[in-house]
Amino acid sequence: MCSLEKNGNIFILTLTGDGEHRLNPTLLNSIKSALHRVRQQATTSSALITTAHGKFFSNGYDIDWAQTFLDRITLVDDLLRSVVSDLLSLPMPTIAAVTGHASAAGYILALAHDYVLMRSDRGFLYMSEIDINRVIPAWFVAVVDAKVGDAAARRRIVMQADKVTAKEAVRLGIVDSAHDSAEETVKAAVGLGGDLVKRGWDGHVYAQNRKRFLGHVIRAVEDKSERNVESKL
Repeated sequence: MCSLEKNGNIFILTLTGDGEHRLNPTLLNSIKSALHRVRQQATTSSALITTAHGKFFSNGYDIDWAQTFLDRITLVDDLLRSVVSDLLSLPMPTIAAVTGHASAAGYILALAHDYVLMRSDRGFLYMSEIDINRVIPAWFVAVVDAKVGDAAARRRIVMQADKVTAKEAVRLGIVDSAHDSAEETVKAAVGLGGDLVKRGWDGHVYAQNRKRFLGHVIRAVEDKSERNVESKL
């Protein structure tokens, strides 16, 4: 599950509990509900921070739940697409404060934000598909292509399944900054959110510009004609 708090014009969405924050319908629908409340309560200039409790930011799809039936894989993929679509259309800057491991679909959830901050004392980014004998969804690749500018870094992410630490992720341009602890990561995210709110941007104009800037990603997220989600997660 997740919680949502509002501090001035900054919303903080937290994946709660000390588990792996595996993405299943319960968690994804909880995130969608929180994003709906953010959209309803947003002022002219706001910002969203997404973070998590415990060792994991998100360890990807809930494998034990999804592998039971093939249609469950399709369902969880559709729900994550919907969450990412909501983030890409949200009328405000979005910041992921990655306070633990982010793997596979959890990695994509983090990259779907405008800015990514990460703790450096624990945790890594890991696109695990090739290691677990799974074909990566085409729309995952579209997100990586849009958010990671260096071709060698993208190869390391997708084709080598590197476990990338925060400092290395900054060097490769995957995340914006690294911080000494979970608390410092969230603190930095709140500071960045405050700076962005001070710019006084119109949220709806911001969202439209994001849609123009990431139009190819949005089209990939919405395109369900080619499903690369296999029966084995």
